[in-house]
Amino acid sequence: MIARLKGLVDGIGDDWAIIDVNGVGYLVFCSRRSLGRLPGQGEAVRLEIETHVREDHIHLFGFADIAERDWFRLLTTVQGVGAKVCLAILSVLEPDQLIQAIASGDKTPITRANGVGPKLAQRIVTELKDKVGGFSLGGAAIASETQNAGKAAPRADSATDDAVSALVNLGYGRSDAFSAVARVAGREDAPSDVAGLIRAGLQELSQ
Repeated sequence: MIARLKGLVDGIGDDWAIIDVNGVGYLVFCSRRSLGRLPGQGEAVRLEIETHVREDHIHLFGFADIAERDWFRLLTTVQGVGAKVCLAILSVLEPDQLIQAIASGDKTPITRANGVGPKLAQRIVTELKDKVGGFSLGGAAIASETQNAGKAAPRADSATDDAVSALVNLGYGRSDAFSAVARVAGREDAPSDVAGLIRAGLQELSQ
């Protein structure tokens, strides 16, 4: 199995790239995100690879980083999500955005991908919510914003869930509300009551 390719960019298309490795051109299917990070033709590149072997073909899927490759693998565990749909999702959402959408139960961002309707997006959210590394509203959501040494870990309780619901009822998007409350919950002086979390969440959203 091919797990990684290091070579030169030989060509780029709408959803593919050809990587020249010592004179052999490998056709690699990629998301728009990964394609956008490729260097110019003739320049050196390294791609993480997922190899799919079928009776009638061998397809290589390339990713600019390991995080995107791992999400590709995880998304394909959902019924009805094939490689093409995975690449479509990864073309419109970065890994951190996927974590946020799934952890908050917000299917809307996922429906932005070509070929993903509301039902499939809901299935993705439902099936993967417990598989995103323990991410939950008060737990470890938006790790890049809350994972600082010496700071208290954010809580996971009904108060944070209620605060998100309240912000959504006020007209904010679920993902935005989730992100704001997660940041508030990650502070050492985070409010312990729903009203306090709502007020602090509103302040975050107004910045």
